Amino acid sequence: MKNILIVGAGRSSGVLVDYMLDQAAEHSWKIILAERDPDLVAAKIHGHAHGEAVVFDINDAARKRELISKADIVISMLPARYHWRLVDDCLEGKKHLVTASYQKSLYRIDQEADKHPDVQEREAWERLDATAREQGVLLISEMGLDPGIDHMSAMQMIDKIRANGGNLTSFKSFTGGLVAPGFDNNPWQYKLTWNPRNVVLAGQGTAQYIKNGRYKYIPYHKLFDRLEAVSIPGYGKYEGYPNRDSLSYRKIYGLEKIPTIFRGTLRKPGFCQAWNLLVQLGLTDDSYKLEDSANMTYREFVNTFLVYTRHKKVEEKVCRYLNIREDSPEFAKLQWLGLFDDKKIGLPDASPAQILQQLLEQKWKLEANDKDMIVMQHQFDYNLDGLKKRLHASLVVTGDDQIRTAMAKMVGLPVGIVSKLILNGTIRETGMHTPVLPSIYEPVLQELASFNIDFIEEDLSVEPEAV
Repeated sequence: MKNILIVGAGRSSGVLVDYMLDQAAEHSWKIILAERDPDLVAAKIHGHAHGEAVVFDINDAARKRELISKADIVISMLPARYHWRLVDDCLEGKKHLVTASYQKSLYRIDQEADKHPDVQEREAWERLDATAREQGVLLISEMGLDPGIDHMSAMQMIDKIRANGGNLTSFKSFTGGLVAPGFDNNPWQYKLTWNPRNVVLAGQGTAQYIKNGRYKYIPYHKLFDRLEAVSIPGYGKYEGYPNRDSLSYRKIYGLEKIPTIFRGTLRKPGFCQAWNLLVQLGLTDDSYKLEDSANMTYREFVNTFLVYTRHKKVEEKVCRYLNIREDSPEFAKLQWLGLFDDKKIGLPDASPAQILQQLLEQKWKLEANDKDMIVMQHQFDYNLDGLKKRLHASLVVTGDDQIRTAMAKMVGLPVGIVSKLILNGTIRETGMHTPVLPSIYEPVLQELASFNIDFIEEDLSVEPEAV
């Protein structure tokens, strides 16, 4: 019997745990779920004959070593900041490690060190990769949704285009964690389906990409003005705003010389224009705390960012500052959030972003019967046999309920599938990897398709007219 250690039983782990338990008898597996919350871990294992619920704290080093030593593979579903704590024990015990988070979460970066974080990351990667190869161990990360399914699906199509002799000139990729149609019943057409803090802080920093050979750097205060229109077959129109760093993906995908590469986040039309107003007001700032925030009302909170005057209403000042009208759809969205209500915030020592997050968690909350949805689209332009070609590949996945959400499926299933493929010897890679190799992405995507996680391709090429 092989022991599979899953560390962490958070929101995205439910589908993963069920996937492993469903196949445990067939493959002679024992699924050990380790989590510090005893009720949570017991609920996820739900008394399964091939499951074991273990109460565990990541700070317990001795218990950590013991659990890892007895495992054949370790799956970390912990928050990304804790993954690195498992790495050395996995290497020492010659245990494979799978995570859904970015590869850099496996490194510990010393903020006080003289070396730049990029140098520390490179050196850490080289050390871990060499050690993993020596130990015959695979440390694979970015096996979730984004990063994860985006890598695998993009690389599969990029490799296919190249194999047919095509030369890529443009690659754009968009992903959105949204609420499913029929449940998008508020003026924003949006609800919180993933980490609310990440939603509030999304895009902060400078976005960078390349378009037609020209580098573009978009500061945060302009980010939600630079939108790309995206059409998803059967689901209509969306808008995409730039992700922080598209340029690094040139190396990941082997597209170092491509003239255009852009990665973006999808929202329903009108969302970004309204969200930009919150940015311009300063409500997404997380860099300082407001004095006496607990006793402040939301109306007073908004007014702190506006010019002082005795005679003008807050609503009027907001409209003048943002150059919008009170009868505009954008203002209606702000008003619906409750930003002008005389309701106490009740959150002490809070930053503007934390206050906004608290409000959004109330207003954008998923109701009991709501379903989430993941939307992804890759866009490829390439030259083939002297002709210009265009290919779009789109994916839409809808959640079943509040447990088997689209997000949980898209994170949990690829993690579970790659873990199975490592255990049964289908994947034999060692070292540090993300899923950009055909030996990894091909079998994972093949099984994902059996769960209706599959892309629909559209050939949008305009063929030259016959003479």
